[in-house]
Amino acid sequence: MRWDNLAEGPAASGDGALFGTSAVTTRTFDTPEFRGITFHEVRARSILNRVPGASRMPFEWTVNPYRGCTHACVYCFARRTHSYLDLDTGLGFDSQIVVKVNAPELLRRQLASRRWQGAHIAMGTNVDCYQRAEGRYRLMPGILAALRDHANPFSILTKGTLILRDLDLLVQAAQVTEVGISVSVGSTDRELWRTVEPGTPSPERRLDVVRTLADHGIGCGVLMAPVIPFLGDGPEQLRETVRAIAAAGATSVTPLVLHLRPGAREWFMAWLGEHHPHLVARYERMYEGGAYAPTWYQRRITRRVHELAAEYGIGPSSPGAHRTPRRPAASPEAAEAAEPGATQLTLL
Repeated sequence: MRWDNLAEGPAASGDGALFGTSAVTTRTFDTPEFRGITFHEVRARSILNRVPGASRMPFEWTVNPYRGCTHACVYCFARRTHSYLDLDTGLGFDSQIVVKVNAPELLRRQLASRRWQGAHIAMGTNVDCYQRAEGRYRLMPGILAALRDHANPFSILTKGTLILRDLDLLVQAAQVTEVGISVSVGSTDRELWRTVEPGTPSPERRLDVVRTLADHGIGCGVLMAPVIPFLGDGPEQLRETVRAIAAAGATSVTPLVLHLRPGAREWFMAWLGEHHPHLVARYERMYEGGAYAPTWYQRRITRRVHELAAEYGIGPSSPGAHRTPRRPAASPEAAEAAEPGATQLTLL
């Protein structure tokens, strides 16, 4: 397995043979919230990741303390990354979680390097840094403290309500640097949420995060993603979602239509065949050209959401994230949707 770039030195215990290295500690926890989940603890060599093709991206550097995600979103584009470790991109992605246990100390050391120029760091661009595992491993407080202490600008995209545990650190960081927070809410349709995002907090709870952050002086945008064709794109569904986002006090709303890359595509289509078999042929036609829905469809959804946002008093503003008033800047999470005809954003 391709774990060489993650590991340094032997672990104290664990099934290292599973991954071809003795540097992996494998754990399971006999608690209801972690039942059926296996954690593979590694000591990373580097935690700052330069994004391939960064010239085409709204951010250049990321930090990902986890690989794999218990949110288990059936459409997650990051599923393919599990194949790089020879792990399953389906159930394995949902239940085999890689934890970079030394992430906070490693980040602090890398930020202190004379070679580091203080570039913006995006988090949550691959898998959610506030997924369920964070409640046990508590990597983010150390990461946020390092960013605060070095006054390094950063942004977070999350579906996790656990971010409120670190509210004090976020407030402190926002006093010394640029901080951007975005919460992902594709739809407030509870039936759709339960089937496509089974491991996530409900949309209502996520919007409570937006509201709480606003109450503490930290603006928060909403990434309305993904808008799922034929399941979450009805006129009343779009209206209700934008209305709820506005009521929560979001600074902006940025729609992104579902895209289906290899790894995610196979998993999503299998789910679709089980739950909505009548839509399989329509999806095959819609996505026959590749990972993205047709441009005309993306433009239609973007235009409608922008119209609703204006109706409910959101924007116009740069989509996706808050910045400190001293140095306003555009969101690193959402370059797409600023223009109805823009190319859909791909985070990685």
